Amino acid sequence: MAGFDNFNTDFYQSSYSVDDQSQVGYGYSNTENAHNKQYGQYDYSQPMGYPSPGMMQPQQPYTGQIFQPTQTYTPSPSQSMYSSSFDDEPPLLEELGINFDHIWQKTLTVLHPMKVADGSIMNETDLAGPMVFCLAFGATLLLSGKIQFGYVYGISAIGCLGMYCLLNLMSMTGVSFGCVASVLGYCLLPMILLSSFGVLLSLQGMIGIILTAAIIGWCSFSASKIFISALAMDGQQLLVAYPCALLYGVFALISVF
Repeated sequence: MAGFDNFNTDFYQSSYSVDDQSQVGYGYSNTENAHNKQYGQYDYSQPMGYPSPGMMQPQQPYTGQIFQPTQTYTPSPSQSMYSSSFDDEPPLLEELGINFDHIWQKTLTVLHPMKVADGSIMNETDLAGPMVFCLAFGATLLLSGKIQFGYVYGISAIGCLGMYCLLNLMSMTGVSFGCVASVLGYCLLPMILLSSFGVLLSLQGMIGIILTAAIIGWCSFSASKIFISALAMDGQQLLVAYPCALLYGVFALISVF
């Protein structure tokens, strides 16, 4: 046994003792102190900072009247500008290029061959009056039993194209197709009178021939007068009146036969 005790004491030599366990404690005491120190920085004994009911800010009193609230919205300058611009806009007919005053002046110029034409008005592209006159010419032919709407619009388009090319070759300033169509359409007004006479009496006699020749001269003279004043083609009225007479002669043949 003495040998065994000696073997037990000599088996492992260490400086560890049981008394050191209370001092080491496996490190739990240090961490607990650290956590207690971390959470212990705030003093919970102080009261919370909630405001008391008497310290709340009072609401602003209502200054408006009943059914009459105070004005809190003011229109922006852009909105006021838009509202004023709507008042300054031109009428819809003027934006579409339909001016009844100019239409009436052009009609009077055609009906009065000796009246001096205003070149500034006649140089406008106004197709409202010519379309109405072409429709009226076809309607009067229809009253005579002649359905010639296609011929009226077809001959009008070909005649306007030919006069457009001719006037651009003869004039120094040039002319637009719309202006040529407008002038030739307005000068179709005397031809409506011829077709209206054809409803009441026959145009194939001597009276009809004389009336037809007078209407052709009336239309061609008015058209040439307007073209001369609008394009400043002094001394060339007869040269312009001849192709106009050929065009209106075709419309006269439709009215007579």
